[in-house]
Amino acid sequence: MANRPFTKGLHDVGDATWAYVQPDGSWGWSNAGLVEDGEASLLVDTLFDERLTAEMLRTMKASTGIGGDEVTTLVNTHANGDHTFGNRLVRNAEIIASEACAEEMMDLPPSAVQAILQGAPDMGVAGEFLAEIFAPFHFEGVELRLPTRTFSGTLDVRVGDRPVHLIEVGPAHTKGDVLVHVPDRKLVFTGDILFVGGTPIIWAGPVENWIAACDLILGLDVEVVVPGHGPITDKDGVRRMQAYLDYILRETRQRFDAGMPEHDAVQDIPLGAFGDWTDTERIVVNVHALYGQFRGDLAERPDLVPLFGRMAEYRKQRTTTS
Repeated sequence: MANRPFTKGLHDVGDATWAYVQPDGSWGWSNAGLVEDGEASLLVDTLFDERLTAEMLRTMKASTGIGGDEVTTLVNTHANGDHTFGNRLVRNAEIIASEACAEEMMDLPPSAVQAILQGAPDMGVAGEFLAEIFAPFHFEGVELRLPTRTFSGTLDVRVGDRPVHLIEVGPAHTKGDVLVHVPDRKLVFTGDILFVGGTPIIWAGPVENWIAACDLILGLDVEVVVPGHGPITDKDGVRRMQAYLDYILRETRQRFDAGMPEHDAVQDIPLGAFGDWTDTERIVVNVHALYGQFRGDLAERPDLVPLFGRMAEYRKQRTTTS
């Protein structure tokens, strides 16, 4: 497909479908989507805070006539706040998510994120990192609107006369990841199953589910792929994501089987072809998740502060040596 500009705002991807894109796609800078038919509309995800979501909805209203009050259906592709914290501004919509996503949403609500950031000055290097990457976002006073309809497996919905297929592929990135497939446009919104030009992060796993989700997308009749983060792409973007997941699985497994400690494995794995992606420090979380998976004792929820501290140290070391 022709290269599409990676610019902030609403991108017309054809036949009454749009992608809302936020460069540079790193921590918190997520994408969303919109599908319309007649009086009906479906929004794919909201943004990390209500200020950004309101800006997006104003942009959509100006370009399409569809703002927060006009959206009839909202699909949350997964539970992370950068795809859900603006839900309250879509006041009249039915909100659909997988059952696992809906359950996970309350694990880290906006109030908890705000509390973590308020405590950041006492967290050392982890707090410095958290304060830096989340400085652009505003969580105070945000109230999360939860899904009003949940499903497991697949769910077919209609936007006017248009069929839209919701396909649960988690647990992978999170516990309840969902793809939003618009077959008549040959379009799929992937949520965070796809990062383009950015390092993915394994909050849940197993990674084999994530690789299988990439295979599923590659098997769909789609031409336009809107990732959760990064520029609009096609199936080549999915192949690159899958290549990273295959690589990190293979390299981590070799070191685990050799008895190498987790911290040493992180330092030992070369980034290779993926070294120019953003957020390379996420290898810390990915190796941690894989070691837990290989041991069979992956925690329900990782201890975030130590992991952010280790990511900060990895990024600092990489910046110093590059």
